[in-house]
Amino acid sequence: MSHGVPNRNWSYPTAIKFGVGRIAELADHARAAGLRKPLLVTDKALASLPITAQALDVLEAAGLGRAVFSEVDANPNEKNMADGIVAFRAGDHDGVICFGGGSALDLGKMIALMAGQRADLSVWDLEDIDDWYTRADGARIAPVIAVPTTAGTGSEVGRAGVLTNSQTHKKKIIFHPRLMPAVTICDPALTVGMPKFITAGTGMDALAHCLEAYCSPFYHPMSQGIALEGMRLVFENLREVYQNPTNLVARGHMMSAAAMGAVAFQKGLGAIHSLSHPVGAVYNTHHGTTNAVVMPMVLEFNRPAIEGRIDAAAAYLGFDGGFAGFHDQIMELRAALAIPETLSAMGVLYKDLDMLTEMALEDPSCAGNPVEMTRENTRALYDACM
Repeated sequence: MSHGVPNRNWSYPTAIKFGVGRIAELADHARAAGLRKPLLVTDKALASLPITAQALDVLEAAGLGRAVFSEVDANPNEKNMADGIVAFRAGDHDGVICFGGGSALDLGKMIALMAGQRADLSVWDLEDIDDWYTRADGARIAPVIAVPTTAGTGSEVGRAGVLTNSQTHKKKIIFHPRLMPAVTICDPALTVGMPKFITAGTGMDALAHCLEAYCSPFYHPMSQGIALEGMRLVFENLREVYQNPTNLVARGHMMSAAAMGAVAFQKGLGAIHSLSHPVGAVYNTHHGTTNAVVMPMVLEFNRPAIEGRIDAAAAYLGFDGGFAGFHDQIMELRAALAIPETLSAMGVLYKDLDMLTEMALEDPSCAGNPVEMTRENTRALYDACM
């Protein structure tokens, strides 16, 4: 740090085609990205839905085929990836269209990343640590187009994917700068058919990304502003889309908030994510819903370090009562969305808390928490979440 001005490396996302009905442009954007024979990667639930057929119709009409891979678990793992790579190679595909929620987006990126790499390179060698990504041959990564059908993870504007190791049950963030989608299509109409609990969980995931980025101690004023505005969009629109799923204006705002959360969390994540990643990996819980469960407890945990910052956010968001008022708004939002109140209610067992604590401390997200996480205070925080 020279002259009191910090050195930071910043990266901002990709071309985003935002608007109702823009899935009709999918083939044009695929062609522009150089694709002639793309593989559409989605999840099991989405594979049979009309929105997926619609996307495949658009591709087929343009002569790009209608190849699909949908063997994607809720928390995708290296076995799903290996199966996807087999499908990619067998079909002689030249790119991936990631279509769905965070699971499909993440796994689609992993297939694009690994399908062309040399046989002795493991995906675990590309974890988001230092410059490990340089172990991969960037020129052999297939182009990616992202089409989110949920408003949550924001993986459509990110350069990484989360993959669960099926042996260790640990979630790993796999990174390469060339995993940034060439084009992202954000069509709010695609999110209308989401089950209510997915609308709730993914929306709270977007809030968690914005909140943790906003509270992170690292210097990134661009992310800071985006995180604050992203929070506003969630607080003003998530209840509405939960109650009135066909409100396309509110759906659009939630899609924006999701992308904003992922752009913002370049600044850092924190204890919400480091607590929820192990729970999701061990118990297979929905990631965004797990974030929502631990959110108020983490907010209290971090209070000594973030109270002034949250007071400022509350004022911007029009909440009375500063930090306490902000905390109340999160509790009210959770209740309105029927989010479980505790980790116990999600099936987490006390006997696993020591193991989860060790896993949380290994999670890269804990480095961005405003209060330093230790074995003792992290175990106590899990207790508070039960």
